[in-house]
Amino acid sequence: MATNPLLKLKEAGQSVWMDHLDRGIIESGELKQMISEQGIAGITSNPAIFQKAISGSDLYNPVIEEGIKDGKSPQEIYEMLIFEDIRNACDIFRSVYDETSGLDGYVSIEVSPHLSRDTEATLNEARRFYKAIGRENVMIKIPGTPEGFPAVEQAIAEGINVNITLLFSVDSYLHAAEAYIRGLERRVKEGKPIDKLASVASFFLSRIDTNIDDRLDNLLQKVGIETLNDEAQLSQIKGKIAIANAKIAYQEFKKLTASDRWKALAAKGANVQRLLWASTSTKNPDYSDVMYVDELVGQDTVNTLPPNTIEACADHCSISGNQIESDVEAAYQLIESLKEPEVGIELDQVMDELLEEGIDKFVQPFDSLMKSMEEKVDRLAASRA
Repeated sequence: MATNPLLKLKEAGQSVWMDHLDRGIIESGELKQMISEQGIAGITSNPAIFQKAISGSDLYNPVIEEGIKDGKSPQEIYEMLIFEDIRNACDIFRSVYDETSGLDGYVSIEVSPHLSRDTEATLNEARRFYKAIGRENVMIKIPGTPEGFPAVEQAIAEGINVNITLLFSVDSYLHAAEAYIRGLERRVKEGKPIDKLASVASFFLSRIDTNIDDRLDNLLQKVGIETLNDEAQLSQIKGKIAIANAKIAYQEFKKLTASDRWKALAAKGANVQRLLWASTSTKNPDYSDVMYVDELVGQDTVNTLPPNTIEACADHCSISGNQIESDVEAAYQLIESLKEPEVGIELDQVMDELLEEGIDKFVQPFDSLMKSMEEKVDRLAASRA
């Protein structure tokens, strides 16, 4: 049995993907080492990750200078950079992809967050990215917005792997699962293969607890000594809603995969759309820095971890069985407790807010990245003059 907690996750049926990508870990061999020694089985990326990678490194300068020489715009140069990183990462993960028969080994790239509310523009960019990168194990990230779900269905129908991101509520996860299933069913109806397609539903965690905890802290400030029971109740909810919400989503996942509708697709080789735990770095220093790992171990799931959480987990994760299935009834009760008069938190409202905030948190670094790209292009162009 593996002693490294990261490898124990693999034994428990959960894949670990890394929420980070830059040219340095590709060229240094660090990424290959993480795959072989820590069992890292895939990568997710987003505008914030690329913003840090490109603006903080000179490794990209030769390609930027090549783009300047060819008269390309900052946007075109940016795509040259990220497409090359994604292709190279896909090539490194190709052995994982082959060994797992397409279960793992994926590298995710996100369409522009500015397109989150535009179905057709999102779909066109997904098609363009998928074709330009040209790797079987690339996965296009499409946001879980009402406008994004039709794009997911059509992308799957066209044979594009999709990572549905920014899912917060159980209801939004169900929409993501439905979009995947409909896309597969359309391919079956058209006589097209479905055994080479994959999708994950990225369910966000720590942002939920941050939002709920802030609301609870505001309530606690209003609670007096005469209402100690209320104060105790509010305190017991803190830091627990995200995991409870994820456990409920997993129960819905189990219902879906047990349905006759899914079994018909599985018989034709369909790959299950796994729940992927995202936003897994703990924001509150009072909580365990690996609580979104230890508490959510589950068969047929993915946990995507930033490098600091990977390091922390390798050091002190405590992996003990299928934790996603533990205390499920308590999870339902905890979510229900938010409706009680003493608490009065509308979870649907929280989830809607988090979706809008999530889009904005991708738009801001994307815009910052494009600005820094323009500045870097101007600086390198001036040095060539």
